[in-house]
Amino acid sequence: MSPSDVNLRQHLTQQPAEQGETLRDCVENALVNYFAHLEGQSVTDVYQMVLSEVEAPLLEVVMANVKGNQTKASIMLGLNRGTLRKKLKQYGLL
Repeated sequence: MSPSDVNLRQHLTQQPAEQGETLRDCVENALVNYFAHLEGQSVTDVYQMVLSEVEAPLLEVVMANVKGNQTKASIMLGLNRGTLRKKLKQYGLL
């Protein structure tokens, strides 16, 4: 099994979050499970993998909350509007 066969999303979705579990707890548990299933194989780009797993749904939910208004979303997120647009394109949300 290669590291690419073990993805973080798989570990985020396999176990339902327990009541009172924070996002931080969810990410931590997913990473612990991810590393446990690598069976000693080396991995790269874990930082980017985690960011993409968390950032995409964050953007989706915020954009839905502001009904697609990028100016409101950028203010809510604390991002420059240009940065928000770049990230929306990156995740195919435009």
